[in-house]
Amino acid sequence: MRCWAVACLLLAAGCGAPPGGPRPGGGVPLRVVSYNIHAGTDAVRAPSVPRIGALLDSLRADVVLLQEVDRGTQRSGGVDQLAELERLTGLQGAFAASLESFQGGRYGIGILSRWPIRAARTIPLAVDPPPDRSAGSHEPRVGLLAVLATPAGELHVLATHLDASGTELYRRQELIGLMALAAREVPAGAPLLLGGDLNSSAGSDEAAALRLALQDAWIACHGMAAPAPADGRGAPDAGPTFPASAPVKRIDYVFFRGAVCKDARVPASTASDHRPLVVDLELGRRAR
Repeated sequence: MRCWAVACLLLAAGCGAPPGGPRPGGGVPLRVVSYNIHAGTDAVRAPSVPRIGALLDSLRADVVLLQEVDRGTQRSGGVDQLAELERLTGLQGAFAASLESFQGGRYGIGILSRWPIRAARTIPLAVDPPPDRSAGSHEPRVGLLAVLATPAGELHVLATHLDASGTELYRRQELIGLMALAAREVPAGAPLLLGGDLNSSAGSDEAAALRLALQDAWIACHGMAAPAPADGRGAPDAGPTFPASAPVKRIDYVFFRGAVCKDARVPASTASDHRPLVVDLELGRRAR
């Protein structure tokens, strides 16, 4: 596809080759969690925000990338899930609505941070043809770009939740939008995290394209090549995150530059229909 070739160019030219150089005050440990919280419910739709909050608190995360977050919706009993997770973890949050009006509230993605959030903004991810909301098969997707004031300096964080349909049509366009944003607004070589639920297997073209510019934390930590495509014949993904009860696919990711990966793991938890991906990085150090 022509647009996919453009995406690869944006990745290579806009974000540079991984990883970025060391930053002043380097060597700062950074624990990142990417977690789809299933609108604050487990796989059988039992409310689980307290369990999710307790898990995140026990993990001692510094940055959390959240997907499927409800704020004041009917199905969630009017609970502001981001505010509740802030309370349970002591972290501060930023939110990006993919649906500004949903069941009397809002729905979208979020970032939790141990460090001050200096700036945060929502980026709509345009696709063509526009998703048909009346059919109930698609929802608008967004990115959330935040700048965090860490002890190692500014850290740019780009969180998202890509389209879940069986075709790659929308996901590839959404990824182009994300990486174009990174190319325009994140300073060249600045430390960057990009992650979330990409709804793409580890052997997908989407994941492969991102690896042109950023390091895939799971592969960086474990030193393994990308697995075979998940086409029903290839090997299962390494580090699977979905479904939570017996995961077989890695669709939740942390990509990065300007850091070194120390560890990556997927703790067993059924507080959501996904398991969390936990990545330990060290900011400001060059990979050897």
